[in-house]
Amino acid sequence: MPRQPRAWQRMLSGRRLDLLDPTPVDIEIEDIAHGLAFVARWNGQTEGDFPYSVAEHSLLVEALFSRLCPSATPAARLTALLHDAPEYVIGDMISPVKAAVGPSYGELDKRLSAAIHIRFGLPALTPARLKKQIKKADLVSAWMEATQIAGFTEAEATRFFGRPAPEMIEGLDIHLRPPVEVRRDFTARHAALLECLP
Repeated sequence: MPRQPRAWQRMLSGRRLDLLDPTPVDIEIEDIAHGLAFVARWNGQTEGDFPYSVAEHSLLVEALFSRLCPSATPAARLTALLHDAPEYVIGDMISPVKAAVGPSYGELDKRLSAAIHIRFGLPALTPARLKKQIKKADLVSAWMEATQIAGFTEAEATRFFGRPAPEMIEGLDIHLRPPVEVRRDFTARHAALLECLP
């Protein structure tokens, strides 16, 4: 009989994460922060001396979400911070690749998201309204990234992501930093939000 292909990954924490059946006990924030700090957005096609990581993007999305929903609970903000957390093991696929891969990518993402959420005391499934609000912040982030570091014109970025209101992005800039700094800030923000949970 042929051997079954390996569907788990050994994490730096020592955990063995089964991608087909992930469990909350195998999720560690240090693994997530480390992985996301080394995963490049835009397939690495960005200007600068460092890649723009999913961890940096997640910090920006959480900040934008907090502006969009100033009365949001710490749990909602934590959900925004972790909105792309599964990418610490499955990577960041640009939308055209996700479309080509088909629904199996979405199913894998859902299973990992549920395990991550449960691990940190959040509902396994994000309520539709909250998901929509986080997506709004995500699109604002995408517009900022596209125009500041990914080579899109404002008109082109607006066509794909919509133009954000000026007050949403005022004072916020894209930061390209060493992964170790981003990992530290992501972990610290996660800890601060976790402390505020009931």
